Amino acid sequence: MNNEISIAYFSMEIGLESTIPTYSGGLGVLAGDTLRSAADAGLSMAGITLLSRKGYFRQRLDAQGQQSEEPVNWPVDNYLLPIDAHAIVELEDRQVTVRAWRYDIKGHSDHIVPVYLLDTDVEGNSNYDRSLTGQLYGGDAYYRLCQEAILGIGGIRILRALGHTDIERYHMNEGHSSLLVFELMAELTQKLGDSKTTSEHIDQVRRECIFTTHTPVAAGHDHFPASLAHRVLKQCKPFRDYAEELYCDNELNLTHLALSASYYINGVAKKHQETSKKMFEGYQINSITNGVHAYTWASDAMRALFNKKIPDWREDNLSLRYAMSINNDDIWQTHQRAKRRLIEYVNKTSNAGMDQSVMTLGFARRATPYKRTTLLFTDVDRLRTIASHCGPLQIIFAGKAHPDDTQGKRLIREIFRIKEALNQDIRIAYLPDYDMEIGRLMTSGVDLWLNTPLPPMEASGTSGMKAAINGVPSLSVLDGWWIEGCIEGITGWAISDTEQQTLDTTLGASSEADVLYSKLENIIIPMYYHNRDAYIDIMRNTIAINGSFFNTERMISQYVSKAYFR
Repeated sequence: MNNEISIAYFSMEIGLESTIPTYSGGLGVLAGDTLRSAADAGLSMAGITLLSRKGYFRQRLDAQGQQSEEPVNWPVDNYLLPIDAHAIVELEDRQVTVRAWRYDIKGHSDHIVPVYLLDTDVEGNSNYDRSLTGQLYGGDAYYRLCQEAILGIGGIRILRALGHTDIERYHMNEGHSSLLVFELMAELTQKLGDSKTTSEHIDQVRRECIFTTHTPVAAGHDHFPASLAHRVLKQCKPFRDYAEELYCDNELNLTHLALSASYYINGVAKKHQETSKKMFEGYQINSITNGVHAYTWASDAMRALFNKKIPDWREDNLSLRYAMSINNDDIWQTHQRAKRRLIEYVNKTSNAGMDQSVMTLGFARRATPYKRTTLLFTDVDRLRTIASHCGPLQIIFAGKAHPDDTQGKRLIREIFRIKEALNQDIRIAYLPDYDMEIGRLMTSGVDLWLNTPLPPMEASGTSGMKAAINGVPSLSVLDGWWIEGCIEGITGWAISDTEQQTLDTTLGASSEADVLYSKLENIIIPMYYHNRDAYIDIMRNTIAINGSFFNTERMISQYVSKAYFR
């Protein structure tokens, strides 16, 4: 086995394949895309995550849109290779055995980036401890802290057991893995023969650590009462020695731990950098805007077109700018092939009776209030009138609500209620159990991608980037990456007052809905039905301008130059 790994990339979730349920949404999909581009670039990198034997959950929706959840049963042995390496992690007074499975990500030049998935379902562990790598984001605070100790501390120990002793950089993708800092400090104190962990040790560890924060939402940052942290980590000497220095309001905040122990910190869009600086005063926070793995998210039809017209696009995503020379008919017919696949899937899954000739809007997000799933339906009568006068519309939704998010579940039920109210005036489908494959079908097959977060709560967002790779324009609130990617009327449209577009544009929900309706009514739908060439020009621009830049090939090269090897 090749033990030359320079970068260890830790993430609570990693989207490897649609059929491997080790991800819940954008964070995990971004992690998978990052590692795919690392493999393409030939980086000596490895991913570390949890096995998640029961996945996140399988979403069931009844006729009223009521969500229920089931554990996911998937054949681990069919996808992953067991690795002959074990580690022990101390939780309270227990010794929990951790083993690992391996998944290889192969780049376009056959370079491999391994991903190690940690598993506590090991003989000798208690039934409870065997469950710790079972449910992604499951359980109570105690369960979560135990999970995060397995990921951070156990992840380092598994890497050592595998012979990876000369790692230069530890990249924490969100704060879930930041307990790895205590393990690195333990290694350092032992190496130096010191009896107590001090600020000097964390200063040395800091030179090895990189932290990417992904969320401006407070609930996305895990924090635990000091009493619980001392209970679970009572045998972790660096924690006992130094925890008081790192506490925030008598809590162990894993984001603040990562911030305190990292020499390079970044948000995932320029706007998110600004927001993070306000949230975490006193830290130097940079920005590297997210991207998507272009080959993974391009539809089969679009891949074939690019292979023909831009032969080196997979090795050089920047060459997608040459999409400017692809003629209208090729772009349109290629999109129609992707749209046909989507419409067939939607009709088979939901019996929605959707029509390929009808302009189709797509919206797929985690169902939670700040994503504002229902902003489009602020005035249902006006939307019905627009569809009647300007041209027919149909809308495809997808997205899971966290099992404990009652408001998110209510939003899904509201979509189902509106679907019935609109009857056949505007056909609506809500696809259950949103995953990577459904995401790929939707972002390549709809005609317009809709995004309506409440600013500034969208850290970046990547679904619109996936749409751009496929020539699908966005109609989006100016937040996250869209502030950087929107050229009004060229790559898509902003839900804002475009006469005064600034990074600080804020409108009330009713004003935003009015802008949304106005642009659909006066610009977008008429262009789609009556000036097809102009619409295709915008489709082409989304590929050439946004697709060529908002990808993980560019993103990983920025991590290399700014963080990994500087």
